Amino acid sequence: MLNIPHHLKGDAGMNTAEYAVGTLAAVAFAGLLLKVVTSDTVRQALIGMFERALG
Repeated sequence: MLNIPHHLKGDAGMNTAEYAVGTLAAVAFAGLLLKVVTSDTVRQALIGMFERALG
């Protein structure tokens, strides 16, 4: 096992804070992505791409 000095072990609880920040960032990005994908401009572009691909 690694021998980590005692003064470097003092960040207990940081993992929880890091997970919270990461989760918040992921939710914010998902919300932004949903807003962009459901916009009329993107919707029309996707419909056009599918029609060209299938048509």
